Amino acid sequence: MEKQNVALVGLGRIGSTFLRAISGKQNRGVNLVCAVESSDTPGKAQAIAAGIKISTLNELAAAGNKLDIIFDLTGNPEVRKQLREQLAQNKNQHTVIAPESVARLIWSLISDDALPASEGRSTGY
Repeated sequence: MEKQNVALVGLGRIGSTFLRAISGKQNRGVNLVCAVESSDTPGKAQAIAAGIKISTLNELAAAGNKLDIIFDLTGNPEVRKQLREQLAQNKNQHTVIAPESVARLIWSLISDDALPASEGRSTGY
């Protein structure tokens, strides 16, 4: 099975839930390459403790074909805008951004557990 190299942006409530779920899936074709979190959240501490590299948005955009999917779990439209702009500036046409709405869809297909609520957040593309 071909591995999908993924990154998580945002390690708050939803991001840390995704982090826990993805961390044990190396044998199922998911390779968590890195995460981005600017605040000191429990999810960031969990990622660091698990040996997951903490990166910047620009590092993600510059990764080219070494990174397949960026899960934007911030719920912040400005972060998605910045990611899209940086991907374009780096001429990265390989990496795709999966917004929080796609992450919620995937979660509902693979888990019976509910993701934390995201009141007041924008989950569109």
